Amino acid sequence: MSETARLSGNKKRQMRSAARLYAVQALFQMEHSDQSVEHVYTEFLDHRFGAEWDETSEMVEGDMDLFRDLLNGAVDGQRPIDQMTDRALVAKWRIDRIDPTIRAAGAEIMGGNTPPRVVISEFVDIAKSFYPEGKEAGFVNAVLDHMAREAKPEAF
Repeated sequence: MSETARLSGNKKRQMRSAARLYAVQALFQMEHSDQSVEHVYTEFLDHRFGAEWDETSEMVEGDMDLFRDLLNGAVDGQRPIDQMTDRALVAKWRIDRIDPTIRAAGAEIMGGNTPPRVVISEFVDIAKSFYPEGKEAGFVNAVLDHMAREAKPEAF
């Protein structure tokens, strides 16, 4: 039996949630450092997934397959994801503030098997963690809802 098969449902959900957060962080890092997908992927696996900061803090282990799928999907599908994002924007908004969040979520919506409503909820939570006092989470929710209805209307 594989290691993943032995994990509880709750542990698998935590690992998928962590992979989504790490994907947003990795995309942000790539945008601001001109590092390749492969370089950032390797760095996250080597230094972030399950890493210990000190005796009381550690990074959560993430789902490596989902992390890679989100990174590759966001990079390979950047153009269609950006086009869907543009169609979802109804007001002027500085998309650069939440762009990695939208791209990672767009990759999972377009290429994943996770129900769109779950993807939206997970990435809205990520936006809230980065912008707890702002309106970004509501904006992410609206954009992702529009994108999901366009990409997978049968899910609604």
